[in-house]
Amino acid sequence: MKLSTLIAGAALALAATAANAAWPDHPVRIVVPYPPGGAVDAVTRKVAQQLTLQTGQTFIVDNKAGATGTIGAGQVVHAQADGYTLMANDTTYTTLPFIFQSLSWDPRTALTPVSAFMFAPMAVAVRKESPFHTLQGLLAAARAQPGKVTFGTGGIGTTPHFATEAMAQASHTTLMHVPFKGAGEATVAVLSGTVDFQIASTPGVIAQVQNGTMRLLAISGEERLKALPDVPTFRQAGLDDEGVINFTGLWAPKGTPMAVQQRLQAEVAKAMASPDMQRFAATLGADPRAVAGEDFQRMVAQRQKVWEAVSRQINLQKQ
Repeated sequence: MKLSTLIAGAALALAATAANAAWPDHPVRIVVPYPPGGAVDAVTRKVAQQLTLQTGQTFIVDNKAGATGTIGAGQVVHAQADGYTLMANDTTYTTLPFIFQSLSWDPRTALTPVSAFMFAPMAVAVRKESPFHTLQGLLAAARAQPGKVTFGTGGIGTTPHFATEAMAQASHTTLMHVPFKGAGEATVAVLSGTVDFQIASTPGVIAQVQNGTMRLLAISGEERLKALPDVPTFRQAGLDDEGVINFTGLWAPKGTPMAVQQRLQAEVAKAMASPDMQRFAATLGADPRAVAGEDFQRMVAQRQKVWEAVSRQINLQKQ
């Protein structure tokens, strides 16, 4: 090989390394594939503010809702893999392989899990006037009238949908699913009495609980939340659960340079440790910690195994 070719190759490699090290040197777009107002949107906006403060570059949240998050995710899949277009999503992204067969990209491989940054229990929420005051009371009504007790979600295949179906299986009940366009709409449906209950992550409903318009019957996880000490866990309420803890995280297009991923992971970890983020998470009943790289990838794979089993048990037909 000619010396000139070697020199040119080395120069290009050095230039690429320098560019990656300088990331971010212009605004970063974070696509949230859901409508504004939901839990993913709220926590992502807070993280974006913190990342902006830390890096001196603007992190912009861009809501691109529709089709269980696949419209927004698809935009990120086809974006340039340079770290300037990212996706924020929650555990729902791990359900996509089991509800779609017509996507032009593979949800398992098209995006790279970079860092999870917020963890929160799933909660059974009812409106203040609901006749259901305990989880067992709700399940008893469902057994007495199969298919009459209704639950709302942000769509077929979302984490709340799969989590509620898992609860129905564990309790030997039949529930009626009413899907909406987003978790926020499902919450409005519960508050209005259109549906009987929803399972949602605590950040999505804690404000309504605190203002007295909603009540929680149970939460997932091993311990009660300090922010909601009167709400029992599923096991304390008499029902085993899958231990589903909803996580929110950042994904990048496949091929995003490792140097960029590592810088982003470091900034996310720093953001989660900040006093402001710690206080914010406490108000949501959430745990602000960073799980990055291979650890995040293993967590995604583990959750996919659980959802695959649920999808088979409920005979979910792929779209």
